[in-house]
Amino acid sequence: MLRIDKVIVVEGRYDRIKLDSVVDAVIIETEGFGIFKDKEKQRLLRQLAEKKGLLILTDSDSAGFMIRSFLTGIVPPEYITNAYISDIFGKEKRKDRPSREGKLGVEGVAPEVIKEALEKAGVLCSNVESSDRRRVTALDFYEDGLSGGSGSSARRKTFLRNAGLPERMSAKAMLEIINIFMTYDEYKAAAALITEEEK
Repeated sequence: MLRIDKVIVVEGRYDRIKLDSVVDAVIIETEGFGIFKDKEKQRLLRQLAEKKGLLILTDSDSAGFMIRSFLTGIVPPEYITNAYISDIFGKEKRKDRPSREGKLGVEGVAPEVIKEALEKAGVLCSNVESSDRRRVTALDFYEDGLSGGSGSSARRKTFLRNAGLPERMSAKAMLEIINIFMTYDEYKAAAALITEEEK
């Protein structure tokens, strides 16, 4: 599995599933054209870009290029790396017929094609952040009442709102993002603040 230190931006859930099998990285979905109206996600992407840099990996069809163009318009270019999937014609396994342009998207190409795109983008040799820093874990979430218990969903929303992050994140996505934006001590202080607010 390849370790990528940049945040990878893909179009949808199936693209993310495919990439999860190839790379170890934070992966954010645009939800297709949903990114055009989602101001919270736009703000999050700008914040992530400044912290880690964005690697845009959209499909090679016209919709993918529209999304890529939009992202490069809302994020300063110095924070963006583009990776491109070659034009490969065919049909994704889960679909009944090929796309309108007949091209395979990120979800439909072989892992080797994705690796080649990442290599051409120059991200395979990027420096990986030192792992000696204490990371926030799923166990921390559980112990702090942010997962696995009564009211944990509401506590996560409060935490995200206080941190200025989108409230619609899953616990897994939240964990990945917190480890980018916060140290362990900052996380613990923010979690303690929620406990204080509840008293």
